[in-house]
Amino acid sequence: MRAAVPAPELQPVVLGGDIGAYSVARAFHEAYGVRAVVVSSVATGVVRHSRILHNVVEPGIDDPRTAVARLRAIASQFPGKRLLLLGSADWLVRTIVENRAELEDLYVIPYVDKATLDLVTDKDNFGRLCAELGLGHPTTVVHDVGAGGVPDTSHLRFPVIAKTGNTAAYHHVEFPGKKKVFTVDTPAELADLMGRLRTAGYTDTFVIQDFIPGDDSGMRILTCYCDTAGRMRFASFGHVLLEEHTPGALGNPAGIITRGDAEIVEQARRLLEHIGWRGYANFDLKYDPRDGRTVFFELNPRLGRSNFYITAAGRNTTELYVRERIQGLDPLPPGADEQLTDEHLYTVLPRPLLLRYVAEPALRARTRRLFRTRRATNPLWYSAERDPRRLAYLVIAQLNQFRKYARYYPAPARRADAARAR
Repeated sequence: MRAAVPAPELQPVVLGGDIGAYSVARAFHEAYGVRAVVVSSVATGVVRHSRILHNVVEPGIDDPRTAVARLRAIASQFPGKRLLLLGSADWLVRTIVENRAELEDLYVIPYVDKATLDLVTDKDNFGRLCAELGLGHPTTVVHDVGAGGVPDTSHLRFPVIAKTGNTAAYHHVEFPGKKKVFTVDTPAELADLMGRLRTAGYTDTFVIQDFIPGDDSGMRILTCYCDTAGRMRFASFGHVLLEEHTPGALGNPAGIITRGDAEIVEQARRLLEHIGWRGYANFDLKYDPRDGRTVFFELNPRLGRSNFYITAAGRNTTELYVRERIQGLDPLPPGADEQLTDEHLYTVLPRPLLLRYVAEPALRARTRRLFRTRRATNPLWYSAERDPRRLAYLVIAQLNQFRKYARYYPAPARRADAARAR
């Protein structure tokens, strides 16, 4: 769907080469017919041979000085254009924010300042904000890995969830068994994990949280947009059906049904307007079957990896950025809804594979109905993409999803997760 107001002067630049970066590039192409520049460390399969974007490979993107130099060089190739700079991962957003002074003479940067970014990406601070403002949040211990020792988990019950407290710092370390999120069964396993982190050179914080029972269908996602005055103007809530389970992508939604949840949206509004947020915020949440609460896990300071669930459901995510930051207009077109409530299915998986893992009968029926009524979207399948090499890659990649789930999340594991919710 084209944007309400064209923007011929627009040139988007997106850091990152994952499905989130591609989804943003697709949204720009749908709304404005423009080919975004996507800067990645390698030519990943999702951006290679794409006809809707320009892929620039910069192996040194991890180094801020190299990234800034490449971004300035890219800007010089688009004289007279309004350049909008986005990052598709937390560490890339941090690179942009921390180097704002060297970039904002050339780029529009729609992110908060460093102090606000630090406030919400520090998991301890985020937990305190949730408690102060009445948002549900799991019992949490934040452990300083660099200080040594083992976390004090005396008021937690095992198993627990363990994950980085600083995604930007965690991105730069490697060690055997590295995952985005760990499920840890015993204190001894947790001590071993802390030791491996220190050996790998990770010296920042790690977050240990109460494990909320239930399978992936207990997860929720919420994306909100705040205008430059700090008012929340738009929200899209989603019920996650299934997550990815490969170690590097663990926890990212692979299937989402968009729907409304006024109570959760209002809780997010309290937090975002309290801290004066600007731009997009993406929340990870989970429904707790033990008490019926939906708890907030974290705030990601950007559009999430699964951001196309919003565009597919009817609100192009990039139009809000462009209207407000490039055109000086209200972020929403006149008469646009401030929340998406109609059901739409987002998935990166083949239909048979997704349905295989949606166990709850009513949820499975809803998923089938959305497929049947053509209210389902896979962001990678786009009619504007006609390169045979890309189409061949997508077919192989989709078939490979069956192998990955069989290896990393076989059906017995899924049934065990579902049983924990009961």
